[in-house]
Amino acid sequence: MTIRPMLLTLALAAAFAATQAHAADNPDTARLSQRLTALDADSTLNTFAAYERLQARQAIGVLDQAAKRDRPGALYVAERRVAIAESAARTQAMQRQADQLERERAELLVEASQRDAARARAENERLRLQAQMQAEEAERLRLQSEADAAAMQDVETALKGVAGAQTARLNAARERQAKLAREEAELVTGGKLPAAKRDNRGEVFALGKGTFGSGKASLSDGAQTTARTIAAYAQASSSPGVRVEVTAADAQLAQRRAEAVRDALVAGGWPQGQVQVTGRAGKGDRAEVVVQSK
Repeated sequence: MTIRPMLLTLALAAAFAATQAHAADNPDTARLSQRLTALDADSTLNTFAAYERLQARQAIGVLDQAAKRDRPGALYVAERRVAIAESAARTQAMQRQADQLERERAELLVEASQRDAARARAENERLRLQAQMQAEEAERLRLQSEADAAAMQDVETALKGVAGAQTARLNAARERQAKLAREEAELVTGGKLPAAKRDNRGEVFALGKGTFGSGKASLSDGAQTTARTIAAYAQASSSPGVRVEVTAADAQLAQRRAEAVRDALVAGGWPQGQVQVTGRAGKGDRAEVVVQSK
């Protein structure tokens, strides 16, 4: 327990003892004290609005000691303080319940997204194996048809159609898996993935100009969140590895920046042994994170 809650508890006890001594002679004091006592006894509310309940106890004490001409004003203040304490306790209790419900909702959304991503990965693997088997069968048919030059053209045409349709289905499955992985990563971290492009290295995420300060190697808060989101995306998409490539006017600065990005990825849950880091000198500042594909 911190110092402030301890002081509030002691003050509440002192105020309660003072007002109880005169409650029998003052019905208004007794009535308001009973309302606060009921609030203290309610296990769903008595942990909230400690400060407001202290103010109410003090106001009841003032009412109890007030002269006859001052009692109407003191009674109004005491009733208002008690009502505020009751309302504040209920409001804070409802806010805690709302916060708990919101946390549970977020957990359910994450679980649902993870289940969808798992199903997409399983479907992608099934299609990959199916494509592999069909490719092996196609190769066998092609070799078998070499003895007949006239029939070979027909076989090749059929194989191209099958391969094209299968490739389209496989690409669609990969795109769906990538979309679900992006949604899962952004939901888990609360960040946003930057724009990406694909090349022969994999999926390339370019970090923005505000990633580093001028001449500095430390990442901004926003860049830290972006790196964690990329790490979550790489995990969700079952990437075999991640590369960090940084270019700056000074090679040593570029290397330190690349290592800072790596550390942020590791902090986001990506294994350090699966991050390759490259920093080199060049024109303009550029930082890219490459998420490799299977």
